[in-house]
Amino acid sequence: MLRRLADGERNLTELAAPLRMSFPAASKHVRVLERARLVRRRVVGRTHLCRIEGKPLADASVWLEGYCRVLEGNYQRLDHLLDDLQAE
Repeated sequence: MLRRLADGERNLTELAAPLRMSFPAASKHVRVLERARLVRRRVVGRTHLCRIEGKPLADASVWLEGYCRVLEGNYQRLDHLLDDLQAE
């Protein structure tokens, strides 16, 4: 759903269709995304329009980049350790 919302605002029916999901199931899923502050929904008549919230995703991306750097450092240390063990 987030990937589809990256292209712009969509209604719940559009979000649910490619996932073969019922409207109530899609609504429940969007509610979880709303609670995580990743999606904002507005209702126009009977149409539920959703759009992605960029700020929380940008914050998550920054955090993940930092975490990836930590993991890369750990893997490099492991590579060096394994090289040392092989050399012995």
